[in-house]
Amino acid sequence: MKSKRRAYRMGARAEAAAETHRRILEAAIELFGERLYDDVSLADVADAAQVTVQTVLRRFVSKEGLTEAAIARGVEEVRSQRWAAPAGDLAATVRGLVEHYEAWGARSLRFLSQEARTPAMRKLTDAGRVLHHEWVDHAFAARLSAAKGAARERLRARLVAVTDVFVWKIMRRDLGLSRGATELTLRELVAAVLA
Repeated sequence: MKSKRRAYRMGARAEAAAETHRRILEAAIELFGERLYDDVSLADVADAAQVTVQTVLRRFVSKEGLTEAAIARGVEEVRSQRWAAPAGDLAATVRGLVEHYEAWGARSLRFLSQEARTPAMRKLTDAGRVLHHEWVDHAFAARLSAAKGAARERLRARLVAVTDVFVWKIMRRDLGLSRGATELTLRELVAAVLA
């Protein structure tokens, strides 16, 4: 009986620790997306996650350690969201891309605005670029495999460019298009690149 209670307590402790870990990472991702990196302190993250600074340090050692873990978590979230659409389904692919940018676009733009002066943000944006290129390779695999050599590289470059967060920004923020109009316009642009 004692061993069952001990196992239950250990399981409950492990669940609580995992929940604390998740809350800290989500708070860090949210704050880094809202403010400049230098304006986010470990105390800010701890407050948002409803833990102590000591808890954050015990889990991540430093702000840099927290940032690296947050990057890994963010990449994992983005990957699962972006890869949800079946490869080759243009409508679902663009719908998923716009959905992703609606959730992550403002953060991504803030991260990009800091990459030249903040090494942690440069790591993040580099990881984002790699992920975006991998997603293009996945989403448009059949079309890319049909092209060869320099023609394939140019097609890939056009797809990377036309699906970039800055294209979404131009449509949604600069031109004020609705989400639906943005999705339709992006689908038309991608279809034109693929034609």
